[in-house]
Amino acid sequence: MAYEMILSERRGDVLVVTLNRPERLNAAPPAAFDEIRDALCNLDGARAVLIAGTGRAFCSGADVAGGTLQAADPSQATHDALSNHYNPALQAIADLSVPVVSAVRGPAAGIGCSLALAADFCVASETAYFLQAFVNIGLVPDGGASWMLPRLIGRARALEMMMLGERVAAAQALDWGMIHRVVADDGLDAEAFALVERLAAGPTVALGLMRRAVTAALDATYPEAMAREADDQRTARRSEDSTEGGMAFLSKRKPAFRGR
Repeated sequence: MAYEMILSERRGDVLVVTLNRPERLNAAPPAAFDEIRDALCNLDGARAVLIAGTGRAFCSGADVAGGTLQAADPSQATHDALSNHYNPALQAIADLSVPVVSAVRGPAAGIGCSLALAADFCVASETAYFLQAFVNIGLVPDGGASWMLPRLIGRARALEMMMLGERVAAAQALDWGMIHRVVADDGLDAEAFALVERLAAGPTVALGLMRRAVTAALDATYPEAMAREADDQRTARRSEDSTEGGMAFLSKRKPAFRGR
């Protein structure tokens, strides 16, 4: 697929996916999320993913000027856009076998908020903010926000974001436990890449199992979670990285993980 709305670049072991519509604050029509999904389905050996935005915004939300409002049936067009484009891309992130970091500068609004928080680590600049503005136009949260936000910040704060439709600044998002770290605006790119590069150098078989197990455990019973851990531990134990980690421990040296 030729990309028109994102940039996809390999930087060592990291796949960097960047929303690239700065003139629209990276507002994302359905085709942009198709491109994101395509990039994520073609890791080609990448051991971690960084998701970012060009310019002064991460993503200002779905591009409402992108066609759904002009459709013969806007309600069905919106449902189709979510079901066939936005949601599959977010599911692709959840299904990844490698860690994911998002780097947020400026707004992460609507579907952009969901995209940012779908990462395992969200690093935000001091100018970043997170917004569920659907209530202001008579709509409801989407992109998994109603599942994600209560689990990240609790029911009361999730409903505050959704029902009041007010910005949550980066510092407040950090205080609430919504994101991983807040950094200076001019340091965002370097800080986020240093983190994703660190993850890419780790035992990515195990890291991938961890991220998916945590998501599954959110809706599992205690015995179900322990049973999955046992299965995942067996898989991790079979990896070359596990052997390398054990040998490095016995030799009192730093392990050289290779993601296998």
